[in-house]
Amino acid sequence: MAKILIKGGKKLEGEITLQGAKNSVLPVLAGTLLCDEKCVIHNCPDIADVETSVKILETLGCVCKREKKTLTVDPSKASEIEIPDNLMREMRSSVVFLGAIIGKNGKAVISSPGGCELGPRPIDLHLSSLKKMGVTITEEHGFLYCEAKKGIKGTEITLGFPSVGATENIILAAVKAEGLTIIHNAAKEPEISDLADFLNSAGARIYGGGSDTVYIHGVEHLRGTEHSIIPDRIVAATYMSCCAVTGGELILKGAMPSHITSILSVFRDSGCDVRVTGKSLKISARNKLLRVPTIRSLVYPGFPTDAGPLVIAMLCKARGTSVFVENIFENRFRYADELKRLGAKIETQGKIAVIEGVESLSGATCKCTDLRGGAALVTAGLCAKGETLIDEIHHIERGYDNIVSTLRSVGADIQYV
Repeated sequence: MAKILIKGGKKLEGEITLQGAKNSVLPVLAGTLLCDEKCVIHNCPDIADVETSVKILETLGCVCKREKKTLTVDPSKASEIEIPDNLMREMRSSVVFLGAIIGKNGKAVISSPGGCELGPRPIDLHLSSLKKMGVTITEEHGFLYCEAKKGIKGTEITLGFPSVGATENIILAAVKAEGLTIIHNAAKEPEISDLADFLNSAGARIYGGGSDTVYIHGVEHLRGTEHSIIPDRIVAATYMSCCAVTGGELILKGAMPSHITSILSVFRDSGCDVRVTGKSLKISARNKLLRVPTIRSLVYPGFPTDAGPLVIAMLCKARGTSVFVENIFENRFRYADELKRLGAKIETQGKIAVIEGVESLSGATCKCTDLRGGAALVTAGLCAKGETLIDEIHHIERGYDNIVSTLRSVGADIQYV
């Protein structure tokens, strides 16, 4: 299995065009299943999770074709209702196909989803919401058997927590349901808006996507459509962190700054010069990084939990002590022990991580524990003295489109071995 080798100490300078958002393309691909005709999805990143989504679509009967960053999906003959266990285990986001399969065929069979082990992420909200829409769900031998015998019915749902996945599943199930569905306390992430924009372009009637109340008027048919995925805000945070720790200067093209205001605030507080011009973002980190007293992960528009590992890796080189409070996942700091191998001073207890900045990190052998934790190791390795060898990089490949070649293009000494 390949590993990533980094020789640290090179300043990053140049331009990077941001890839399409992983957390947007996956529900959009699930949404193509609901259409009657071909859908063309642009800015589709070349990542492992997209490959898994394509395998799921093909298993369900879709015909998929990729050409560079464009993926064409023909769902016209998709009639299968079951996702194989091995594909469900490859990524936790596979559960988003549940609402789409039920919305198309009235029934679905899935097993428990896999993905990064970041602590409990139950799908109770997904299932309880679908039950309110007329779906009966039984569990046998690790599989969920879901069926809407009388069709999916629009209803009013109040989420106990603004879950992104539950909001997406409800929307996907509701677009072809009978009547009006209203979601209260819905997730407000930009990826929700992108899903709604895609479905509306196909003929859906969704209002309020990206707000805390979403209205979905069911329609009988969705036509084929063409859609471009929004840029990945977590990838933006990744390359900003890489730039900051190396004292470099990068221009990120294709960014949507309005999606990352909480992230930009943290980088500015750390002493980076961040300037926004239209859909271009420039970050310069010529001065010594400063501590950021307290950062808390929150649901959007708060600071995203997925950007936490990247910022923590950056703060390992900052002057002073920073505190990160994780409010979304219970087991997010597993990567901290791997950062310590490089000389980072991090103490974690429960949902709190205390980061004491050090003058320098040193290269070491380490392994990815999850997707964003792996990207944090890459960030730290770029500024560490000597060589850093990163194993278990399949985690990184789930969400980053050619991270090695991208970083090499802006001056990093990084390669696969």
